[in-house]
Amino acid sequence: MKKERFSLIVDVHLYLIKEDKILFLLRSNTGYMDGYYHVPAGHMDGGEKVVDALIRESKEEIGVMINPEDVKFVHVMHNKSNNERIAFFFEVKKWQGDVKNMEPDKCGGLFWFPLDKLPENIVPYAKKSIEYYLKGINFSHYGWN
Repeated sequence: MKKERFSLIVDVHLYLIKEDKILFLLRSNTGYMDGYYHVPAGHMDGGEKVVDALIRESKEEIGVMINPEDVKFVHVMHNKSNNERIAFFFEVKKWQGDVKNMEPDKCGGLFWFPLDKLPENIVPYAKKSIEYYLKGINFSHYGWN
């Protein structure tokens, strides 16, 4: 009998930074952590490069265009808080277009918060990743008790 190979979900997260502020979306009507803030994020598709996934998700969620050379890797997290997954986090400080809510059915609004005054109600693993980002830590595990 052939053994089924283990596979992981891979997701990408955008730290869009402007004047020491970071962009958050307020989750709404998703069934997961509604009422909490999260950075723009999404799943990588099969056959897609991780940076291409970030660029695609950025366009889909907040309507901006990002050049690959403006994407800076800042963190990767092996997350087991829900389904086991690998989460990539990228910093972007330069983009084209105006930031706008492209998914109002899943997003209650877009908000810029100072990096040193973040709200309490951030999706927990994302909050932890930002703490690591601010400390310059590039790798973490999360949800492994």
